[in-house]
Amino acid sequence: MEVCVLNKHEQEEYDIKFYKEMGSNLPVINNLDDLIRELRQIFSGDKVNIDLVHYVMKSYKSTPSDWKKFAKFDRFRYTRNLVDHGNGKYNLMTLCWGEGHGSAIHDHANSHCFMKILQGSLEEIRFEWPKGKDEQMKEISRKQLRLNDVAYINDSLGLHRVENASSFDTAISLHLYCPPYNKCTVFNQSTGHTSTASVTFYSTFGKRNKESKEIIEPEDN
Repeated sequence: MEVCVLNKHEQEEYDIKFYKEMGSNLPVINNLDDLIRELRQIFSGDKVNIDLVHYVMKSYKSTPSDWKKFAKFDRFRYTRNLVDHGNGKYNLMTLCWGEGHGSAIHDHANSHCFMKILQGSLEEIRFEWPKGKDEQMKEISRKQLRLNDVAYINDSLGLHRVENASSFDTAISLHLYCPPYNKCTVFNQSTGHTSTASVTFYSTFGKRNKESKEIIEPEDN
């Protein structure tokens, strides 16, 4: 599926067209259970309307009582907490970011990635794919994401790093990856060198995964 980046005016026009096409078929999302139910329905067939996925992710308004059991923090690094496995077609998870926590620069293994802010704020920094060896990676955008904002990325749009720049507030984000993946590529910002990182879960369906420690992915700083 080809994805293009729209400016604000183009996005508004596109949203109006999308709403008109969907009409009364637009789902109503009142809570996290509604969101999960609609996502399962959207992914029940062989084809997926990515715009509709974006709509339902955007429509859900963060309610702490919905997701507090999935909010598991680690003192030293951000965590991934599985909320729903989507019958193998997607993974829905919360990422919990302590003060100053951030990811490495990474790709998304040819998947679609949606990210919604449930609490606090996060900064998303996007980069071009490296074009040569031993070159500083080129930053192409930097955006502050706040409560209920939704961001989208796939590999055709570049790479990114996400971080909680706050020194006193935690942050929580809700991520959907379709299809799911268990490995991705991480990049050194100074050189563009790559390594492979395993994608693991700190907790599953609200219960801490005590028997297997999360694999620490290489960082780029």
